[in-house]
Amino acid sequence: MAPASPSARSATTAGPAAATRPRNRRQLIVGAAGRVFSERGYHKASMEEVAAGVGISAAALYRHFPNKYALFAECAHVMVDGLVAALDEVPPGAPLTDVLTALTRVTVAHRASGGVYRWEARYLNREDRRRLAVKFGRLVERVDEAVQRELPLSDGRLRAMAALGAIGSITMHRTTIAQRRAESLLVASALRVATTDPAAGRPAAHPVELPARPVPRTRREEILAASVPLFARNGFASVTNGQIAQAVGLTPSALYRHYPGKIDILAAACLQAAGLLAQGVERNLHEVSGPHEAVVALAATYVAYSFEYTELNSVAEAELVGLPAELRRPLVLAQRKHIAVWERQLRLARPELDPAQARVLVHAGFGAVVETGRRLRWRDSPGHRESVTALVVGTLGL
Repeated sequence: MAPASPSARSATTAGPAAATRPRNRRQLIVGAAGRVFSERGYHKASMEEVAAGVGISAAALYRHFPNKYALFAECAHVMVDGLVAALDEVPPGAPLTDVLTALTRVTVAHRASGGVYRWEARYLNREDRRRLAVKFGRLVERVDEAVQRELPLSDGRLRAMAALGAIGSITMHRTTIAQRRAESLLVASALRVATTDPAAGRPAAHPVELPARPVPRTRREEILAASVPLFARNGFASVTNGQIAQAVGLTPSALYRHYPGKIDILAAACLQAAGLLAQGVERNLHEVSGPHEAVVALAATYVAYSFEYTELNSVAEAELVGLPAELRRPLVLAQRKHIAVWERQLRLARPELDPAQARVLVHAGFGAVVETGRRLRWRDSPGHRESVTALVVGTLGL
């Protein structure tokens, strides 16, 4: 028998490997990367972790993406691309329910990786951020059109953003709930908030009492106060000790007299945020007369806190995943305690809800605050607080 030719030997050797290589490997990589970026944050995520999640070597991963940024940029775009594609399949003029259902199905299906867009997208370069904003703008326009057809009011864009925030909230927590139940719950929540009139439908006025803004009285407190706006604007990983030191008139080495490291400043900021919110909740639930009033008080308190402490809250929300386990643990416990208060009052107001449904709706309310606050550029006013509070109450179905 004649020996096989080099090309034949190559085909024989490559055949089994080629046959077992999935055709959608790039898609699998992006899905795994989205999960890692969502759970770990951009800077702590590694290409090795992503490769392990797909079951390939890091070298094989680099054949698809030249570096971590390229992979991250694709992850940030893929969720919005999927949402735009889903809406493209919905006929023009379709009912609002159809529009929201299409968006919800994609979001829930990509729940584990969808959180990249909300917080981590700030690490994209200017051009990628611009492209993402254009795509998201198309998405909002389509939802706004459907919202206005359903309930023609001047604030349709704000209601559209609240609905998108309610839907997108599922990517920001880990409450265990079946996919179809989550979809049904979120579509109903988004539909309610999209058809809530923030002006005519405001809940009864509830005076909100927040803790006074902390006044730095020590060098340690000055460092914390100076760090928060830097973290909020640039992201924790991009801020240097030198920038923090310069903001308070110290040398970088002098920071270590007050904090062992930059990560400890971040932990202190997150603890301060949790403490201020807990104090606000305690004060504003003190004299409520029933569960419905309690839920409205919780909503008004969370909205007021978000507008009053926008930078601090955004740092705590965005950077929590980057903390080491021992520093993150007390913050996670504080979050769970806060959610438990909401869950209890919401289930008293709506006894048909089970615990998982109540938690999903609470997070939907939080998501509505984030997106409407961004829409309003966090410009604080009594009118903005009241409108957003009404929208949060709408997401909860009271």
